[in-house]
Amino acid sequence: MPIRGHSLHLAKKSASHSSSCSMSLLFISLLCLASLFLVYSLFKSSVSPHNHQNLQFKRSDSSGTPILVEPCDYSDGMWIYDPSVRSAPYDHTCKEIFKGWNCIASNKSNGLDIIKWHWKPKGCDLPRFDPVRFLERFRNTNVGFVGDSLNRNMFVSLFCTLKRASSEVKKWRPAGADRGFTFLQYNFTIAYHRTNLLARYGRWSADANGGTLESLGYKEGFRVDVDIPDGTWAEAPSFHDILIFNTGHWWWAPSKFDPVKSPMLFFENGLPLIPPLPPHVGLDLVLKHMISFVERRMRAGGIKFFRTQSPRHFEGGDWDQGGFCQHLQPLLPEQVEELFSLENNGTNVETRLVNQHLYKALKGSDFHILEITRMSEFRADAHPSTAGGKKHDDCMHWCLPGTTDTWNDLFITHLNNIKFQN
Repeated sequence: MPIRGHSLHLAKKSASHSSSCSMSLLFISLLCLASLFLVYSLFKSSVSPHNHQNLQFKRSDSSGTPILVEPCDYSDGMWIYDPSVRSAPYDHTCKEIFKGWNCIASNKSNGLDIIKWHWKPKGCDLPRFDPVRFLERFRNTNVGFVGDSLNRNMFVSLFCTLKRASSEVKKWRPAGADRGFTFLQYNFTIAYHRTNLLARYGRWSADANGGTLESLGYKEGFRVDVDIPDGTWAEAPSFHDILIFNTGHWWWAPSKFDPVKSPMLFFENGLPLIPPLPPHVGLDLVLKHMISFVERRMRAGGIKFFRTQSPRHFEGGDWDQGGFCQHLQPLLPEQVEELFSLENNGTNVETRLVNQHLYKALKGSDFHILEITRMSEFRADAHPSTAGGKKHDDCMHWCLPGTTDTWNDLFITHLNNIKFQN
């Protein structure tokens, strides 16, 4: 009996010890999970702004903290040359291609090679979109591009790709658009609304009777109404289901808005802003008002994108100073930094400066960011250059077919994720 009792005592003690171990293991497991979650949270919050800004966000809580929607950073990757590529998503004979951008027709030396470079993001793929599937999925949809000639570059790329899949097209200009087309078989409309600053602007001259600006010595310039959208696109939010905005190139353009001879003069509520603002502060105000305007006016269920800045690749000076871009292959990473680093403050520095203003203005909005800057910074080889038909090298616009085809692949990848996966 003592032996039995001792055995029973040992069994109870062992069971108690086993239970205690189980509880300890459970506690340790929970502690590990909590630690992992903490590490993940800290990692997530410490991701560099450069990486964060290249992903897609949606509005989250009242603090405006963005929520990551897609796990892939499409901007982090490299251009890979594929000599087996024989055809572009559309032919260079597409009539909507502006003559100066048609690098194949103008016999640019690397015009045919440009389409053989494919963007490969790290850890994922960016597939070329299927135009027939796209039109099927987006029947009865209106898509508007709102911005400067770089958004027209993107608009033409998309139109020509779709035209190859469906040729029954009606040409018209919806909601004040500069150009537009409806693919009749799908009742799908695509339009381009030209606007340089997003806000309304026009020539300003001093009044003979005097005024606030006149008293400060201003005689002429450009009046920019920061709170009034340009009439070319004011009706676009109520007409289109999907909008893609851009602005930036004209804000750092002393040849267009000479800071002495013809400065930007900003007005709000019909009155000049005093003291007069520098362009970068005016840009912040315009973005604030235009984003608010679109969010108020956009039709129910509409999807809004803001495209980041398209990089220029002038070397040896700006466009009016003999600048050129004669590369025949994409740049190396160190060459990219040399051209675009904010520290170097070079000719093309506005690319990343504009993006700083865009991200600041878009934080907390329900716009989706279309990050095309990083992938495009490498493509100094893909501009018309001397084949653009101008007196100077065109190192700003893109050859078609070309880089903006990849922008549209990215745009439609994001669009499909928003529309069909969320």
